[in-house]
Amino acid sequence: MRDLEFSTSASRRTPRLLPLALLAVAGMVASGTAAAQTVTVKAEDFQKTEMPWDMAFLQDGTMFFTEKCKGLSVRLPSGKVQALLGVGGSTGYGTVRADLFCDGQAGVQGVAVDPQFASNRFVYLYASSKGPNRTYGGYNNIVMRMKVDAALAKVSDIVEIINDIGYKPAKSNHPFGGPGAHNGGRLRFNPGDGFLYVTTGDNHSGEGPQSPTQIRGKVLRVDRDGKAAPDNKPPAGFDKRVFAYGFRNPQGIAFRPGTNEPFISENGPWHTDEVTKLVNGGNGGWDPRDNRNGRGACPDGYCGYSPNQMGAMPPAERGAFMPMTDLKAYPQALKPAWTNNGLSQGMCGSVFLVGKQWKQWEGRLAVGYAGIGIHGTPTGNRIDILELSSDGLSSKREELSWPTFAGRMRHVSSGPDGALYVADEASGMIYRVTPN
Repeated sequence: MRDLEFSTSASRRTPRLLPLALLAVAGMVASGTAAAQTVTVKAEDFQKTEMPWDMAFLQDGTMFFTEKCKGLSVRLPSGKVQALLGVGGSTGYGTVRADLFCDGQAGVQGVAVDPQFASNRFVYLYASSKGPNRTYGGYNNIVMRMKVDAALAKVSDIVEIINDIGYKPAKSNHPFGGPGAHNGGRLRFNPGDGFLYVTTGDNHSGEGPQSPTQIRGKVLRVDRDGKAAPDNKPPAGFDKRVFAYGFRNPQGIAFRPGTNEPFISENGPWHTDEVTKLVNGGNGGWDPRDNRNGRGACPDGYCGYSPNQMGAMPPAERGAFMPMTDLKAYPQALKPAWTNNGLSQGMCGSVFLVGKQWKQWEGRLAVGYAGIGIHGTPTGNRIDILELSSDGLSSKREELSWPTFAGRMRHVSSGPDGALYVADEASGMIYRVTPN
């Protein structure tokens, strides 16, 4: 166990290592003023990994987890790890698929367990795939369904239930402009309606988020065969699998306990990370096309970092020019509940906290950040605890800080034990975090 303590303040935090099995959490409200200490937690090393991206649990504590450039594995309640499905060239996995790969932000990403796993043994995986049958320059993101055997040692009956999700195949003239950018990738079943939700990024495509047919910048809602949920309500002419559209790079989706309303967490473009309540058929208001909405030409037809995309400028000015939620162009766009005070700090996965042990944090949304700090923006590298309003249109924030600026909180997940599991991409560790 690695034991750490930290404190927060309205100014830049100073991390320190202490020989205590305690992470002291000081609340920070959205205005930035200090609040009284609310919840204290302890954290322990749980599973060593390489580039952890997602986790999904069975009720007995079995944890499926993904490593972006390696593949899908499972950790048994005993602590034993069994490697199930690997990317091309990997070793030690029961099954290897040569078409799977990682590049930049893309690779093996989301994993979800079927609600009927006990009877059908289905697990779902979001991954990047290459080959002559792929439609974006020889590449796509895909969602696979597979069966896991009784020993949790092998997978079989792999079926691509979605194989036309967008992918960025080539480098472009943008920040973080390499292949695989803005790849989305989270999978989650809604316990209320039983459908699988799939988040997809815009791939640095100007057209994608508002396109009726490109699966880019969308949230899909499908059954276990990848077919559209029958009551999806996308606009006329849209792919029927689309539940909501007009997004930049949603990397988290979670369902509010009690109502099962979906909320996504989404990366912003040098400004305005967002948490947004989804509505069936709703438009998130992200439209990075050039030569429209008051903008001229942009590099490669993508205005997502404009203006002055490679240089520093106040986030509010940049946000006015290229808003995450463009309410002028789309007055009915889905309004975010949290905008990270107008900053972009790498918002990633999110989950609602479950159980009385979380005290006043029970039912609140935990959101992780990857810690991006550039152009004078403070490094995020933290976990926010959001108290969402009943209508999902606003929130109050407290901060569960992390004790090192080197971390990248790629995902936060809730286990069947009610603990918070945190995938830190920088340290290659999945931590188990529990309240005292």
